[in-house]
Amino acid sequence: MNTFYTHEELPPILTVPELGAFLGIGRNCAYDLARSGQIAVLHIGNQIRIPRHAVLRYLGVDGTTSA
Repeated sequence: MNTFYTHEELPPILTVPELGAFLGIGRNCAYDLARSGQIAVLHIGNQIRIPRHAVLRYLGVDGTTSA
């Protein structure tokens, strides 16, 4: 699994375990967050994927880098 340290390093689409690793929460907590609707997710078949912009919105980050 990849480790991301800043929001600039996030890929366009994350898996739930990647979301958990980025947020510093456990896998079950990350699935709970996704299922609760607190963060926007994409359902692709039986898989859950999280767009980067949804993670940034959840964190209150606009996604633009400022110098």
